[in-house]
Amino acid sequence: MSVPTRRASSASLAALTEEPSTDSPVPAAALPAVPVEPGPDPEARLGLRFPEGFGWGAATSAYQIEGAARDDGRGPSVWDTFAHTPGRVANGDTGDVAADHYTRYAEDLDLIRGLGLKSYRFSISWPRVQPDGRGTINQRGLDFYRRLVDGLLERGISPMATLYHWDTPQALQDDGGWENRDTAYRFAEYAAAVFGALGDTVPAWLTINEPKTVVQNGYIIGHHAPGIRDEPVAYRVAHHLALAHGLGVQALRATGSASRIGGALNLHPCYAADDDPATLERVRLYDGYENRLYLDPMFKGYYPEDVLADQGPSSPLAQAIRDGDLAIISQPTDILAVQYYTPIYVTTDGGTVQKWPTTEAAWQQVYPRGMYDILTRVSRDYAPASITVTENGLPCPDVIGVDGSVDDAARVSFLRDHLAEAHRAIQDGVPLESYHVWSLMDNFEWEAGYDQRWGLVYVDYPTQRRILKRSATWYRRVISDNLL
Repeated sequence: MSVPTRRASSASLAALTEEPSTDSPVPAAALPAVPVEPGPDPEARLGLRFPEGFGWGAATSAYQIEGAARDDGRGPSVWDTFAHTPGRVANGDTGDVAADHYTRYAEDLDLIRGLGLKSYRFSISWPRVQPDGRGTINQRGLDFYRRLVDGLLERGISPMATLYHWDTPQALQDDGGWENRDTAYRFAEYAAAVFGALGDTVPAWLTINEPKTVVQNGYIIGHHAPGIRDEPVAYRVAHHLALAHGLGVQALRATGSASRIGGALNLHPCYAADDDPATLERVRLYDGYENRLYLDPMFKGYYPEDVLADQGPSSPLAQAIRDGDLAIISQPTDILAVQYYTPIYVTTDGGTVQKWPTTEAAWQQVYPRGMYDILTRVSRDYAPASITVTENGLPCPDVIGVDGSVDDAARVSFLRDHLAEAHRAIQDGVPLESYHVWSLMDNFEWEAGYDQRWGLVYVDYPTQRRILKRSATWYRRVISDNLL
């Protein structure tokens, strides 16, 4: 999840490539910055049947749920360092224990089966497998993921594994982290070790999760690990993350595996906030930084010309690109993972405004139509072989009621409305094969600590008790019927 942060630019740009929605948003001034209230019946059936075999799923990431931060040979990551630095994370929270998934994984696998999930997207902790980010492999770490994958397969659930979800080994960060080109090659070695251990038991692999969030939140705003604020350098980081993706794809291909692989990108549809023709120029560049900077090299083998011009020929991004890099980055992939949370409305001065109600995450505007727009846009402009939605959800002020239940009706409404737009995209030819709610369970929500709850399953952190929310039982019925 990423907070949009693009600055204004003085560059003169071509026309907008993505048509803005024809919907008429309510004026921003009329909207409260609070979660949207559910309608009279958030569970009302819409009569939308999904394709046979559609992959209903949910998603998590290692640092957010595993805990066991110092167990069985796991090394420290940048998020361990960041979270333990005073003032970085709300309430001084850390991922040391999180949802204790490392020790409770069997219970959680039964929970996943009980929900009827067909697919489970999780991430592998790089420092659990390779404590220093290079060299010796920690067999106990690999064994955990072997048990997890075997447990999913035994329960009839398809594993989807993400190789990197932001937990760079601290030892690599000490050597420059993603600012250092060498980190991309260390990632490829780590990926090869994981592929060698798990082989074809994982049918779908994702390389780098949300490189844009690493760039924007980790290196521009600085409120994610590693907590750096250096915008020019951030775009060198973007290139090295893209290079790591390509090298990871090559590493899987080298094994001869039949498994599929692709990248996981959080994409924000960008719209004009007003009717001023000059605004379209701003939208075009904003879209360049939000979307095309990550999509174009992966699928077309080049960086957007407008972004390169805005950065300049002597920028860290331009200087980082070497001969042959873009051929590596644009290795053919089998699947694109799309993560959709919010639209962006760009003003004529290059800023942004709110057009829709927001959630407890102030950066997130609730606009289901954006799901349709971004899915159809990437399908039209990039023609990926297949698409999966690997994250979509919202935080709600969930509490346990007097009867022991958690009534998150707003989450039900949100998911229903976004799934309806995903269904519309499928009807219009988008090759969407699966959808994963963010998240399976409440967890450590990065700089927000445990203040935000995003899960289908409530986690009572003092006891680690799991409680199905209303959204979980609703989602279970949707999956069972394959019907929204």
